[in-house]
Order: sequence, then C-alpha cells, then structure tokens
Amino acid sequence: MVGLTIGQVARRSAVNVETVRYYERRALISEPPRRESGYRQYDPQVVQRIRFIRRAQELGLTLKEIGQLLALADGDGSGCGDVLEFATRKLADIESKIRHLQNLKKVLTRLVRQCSGEGPLAACPIIESLVDDTEAEGECPAV
Repeated sequence: MVGLTIGQVARRSAVNVETVRYYERRALISEPPRRESGYRQYDPQVVQRIRFIRRAQELGLTLKEIGQLLALADGDGSGCGDVLEFATRKLADIESKIRHLQNLKKVLTRLVRQCSGEGPLAACPIIESLVDDTEAEGECPAV
C-alpha cells in the first residue's frame, strides 16, 4: 500500500495541513504510522473520512457530535437505528434553538420599534430592557 503525505491528504480533502493535524489531535482521524524518514504515511481512506467530517460540519454538527457519529460508524455493534436516534436528537436540538431565536427576534423587534433612536442613553428602551430583568422574563432568557 502506498501511503499519502499530509500535504497530499490535505489537497485531496480540500483542507489545509493544519486542519488535518487538528483532526488528529481531536481524534477524529487516527495518527498514521511514520515512514523511516519520519514523515507520516496516511491511508488513502483518511481522505474520505475528512470529507465526511467537512460535510458534517457544513450541516452544523459540532466536532464533538461528529466524533460521536464517527464512533457509531466505526463501531461494530451500531446500526442505522443508532444513527437515526442521533439525528433525531440533533433535529430536536435545532428545533429548540429555532424557537429560542424566534422568541429573541420577537423581543428585539418590539424593542427596536419602541426606540426612536433619539434622546439620552438612559431613556433608551433597549438599554432599559437589558437592565430591567422583569422586562424580558418569560419571553427570552437572553434579553
């Protein structure tokens, strides 16, 4: 088997060399054996794994979540049902975040409408709402 250098892996994966090293440090890809010269010798399959990681990141998965998904993919006892359960949990998390963002948008929209943009800062309804905890209670914990 002919191994790939880190530069070849990076080019074929459309990432930079530091990304490959970072994925190694995060244990998303295995540290490859070294040639006698000391250079890393990557299995060509690592290119597919890095592409998988990048696609998962584009879908909004965190590196921790990607690690969990890779562990399922690498595991002997895992099946499609395990991946479905993972994806279902992620979908519920996304839906929760969307609800939170919609709530935040509603609160900020109301505050923007209340603010004329004129007058002293002390009378600004946006600032007042951030100072007064009761203004946003129950609507949006972030405001």
